[in-house]
Amino acid sequence: MCSMAQIEVEKLTKTFKVPEREGGFKAALAGLFRRKYKQVHAVREIVIGIEEGQVVGFLGPNGAGKTTTLKMLSGLLHPTSGKATVLGYTPWKRDPEYLRRISMVMGQRSQLHWDLPAMDSFLVHMAVYRVDKAQGRKTLDELIELLDLSGVLKKQVRSLSLGERMKCELCVSLLHRPAVLFLDEPTLGLDITMQARIRQFIAEYNRRHSATVFLTSHYMADVTALCKRIIVIDHGRLLFDGPLAGLSGRLLPFKVITVDLQRDVDGYDFTQVGDVIALEGRKVTLRVSKEQAPAATTRVLAELPVLDLTIQDPPIEDVIAQVFARGKETA
Repeated sequence: MCSMAQIEVEKLTKTFKVPEREGGFKAALAGLFRRKYKQVHAVREIVIGIEEGQVVGFLGPNGAGKTTTLKMLSGLLHPTSGKATVLGYTPWKRDPEYLRRISMVMGQRSQLHWDLPAMDSFLVHMAVYRVDKAQGRKTLDELIELLDLSGVLKKQVRSLSLGERMKCELCVSLLHRPAVLFLDEPTLGLDITMQARIRQFIAEYNRRHSATVFLTSHYMADVTALCKRIIVIDHGRLLFDGPLAGLSGRLLPFKVITVDLQRDVDGYDFTQVGDVIALEGRKVTLRVSKEQAPAATTRVLAELPVLDLTIQDPPIEDVIAQVFARGKETA
């Protein structure tokens, strides 16, 4: 556990009691008198410590427990057992001072008033959080500049595009200058250009204000662009917590070599160099161990008419998939 952590989680657990029954009229009728339940373990005794100013990626497949964890840390859910403190507060006690120092953005939920212009939603938010007028105006001007919102302030929220609305969601969530920001799929459904702009904004906000950011995303580009540290969860259990680069080296210790050839080389046995991942015309992609990568590169350059050659680490998607696979084997 971090000695000066802003977020401290100790064996946090959340179990839901879910009704279940078989389909059909008889099952429905029986359920009126004797309802059956099952225990669903959404989060199981996770331990996390996050220091001030860190941007941490929280990864896992659908149903892994990511959103449930964020809801407990933001005070929306009570845990079944375990402890957690954020900024020294117990989240589910919902202390007003605590709520004024955090914010949560969910890609599928809106905090804006759909029938009002975006600017009115911003003003309402500042009034609810009792933001000092001078400080609030300064923060709003900064966010409008960073997010390029000047053209949408007078538009009714319901008429905004998805990208415009997401930028407004980020703006309204940050007007009270939260010290901790929980982001749940902030780029969900956005096009590639808008995803990149949102990532740039989050990085710049973190740099300017040293805000702690806890981020979930299914887009690996979000994680690789923003997070030096990642936490991987599956079926409610923590599978990995550490540097992003360390995860790749630990689980998939190989390099990917992509070779573009100047001409066809019929009969050449690429399997003598490494594992063939793809072979398309004059382009071949090989997988070799890190130790063999220098020798394999030298051999390819010496024996083949190479037009271009690149050496890369494995895609982060493959690394995460391997983490999940190992987690299931352990379970």
